[in-house]
Amino acid sequence: MVEMTDTAVNKVKEILDSQEPKPTGLRISVVGGGCSGFNYSMAFESTPGLLDKIYDFSGLKVYVDQASMLYLEGASVDYVETLEGSGFKFNNPNVRNTCGCGSSFSA
Repeated sequence: MVEMTDTAVNKVKEILDSQEPKPTGLRISVVGGGCSGFNYSMAFESTPGLLDKIYDFSGLKVYVDQASMLYLEGASVDYVETLEGSGFKFNNPNVRNTCGCGSSFSA
């Protein structure tokens, strides 16, 4: 199961509300790329795939495809604000190592 903190859910809802037309949910996926092999991807979407796992976090629909679920099982998503910047942060127990900048991983 994928988890999202209340802070992350609220931030996604805030951004989602500013979209026109308004998408029905958020897709979280793992895509190939980066120096360590995989990157996380987040994008708004209006139609889930046939085999997507659909989560509901306080009214926010989150879609995860089957292939991505293999890498995201047990992961959590948070939204953090620091002096260096702000953004979504993945805490994924399946990650074996990350690249130097932390934007890609291997599992």
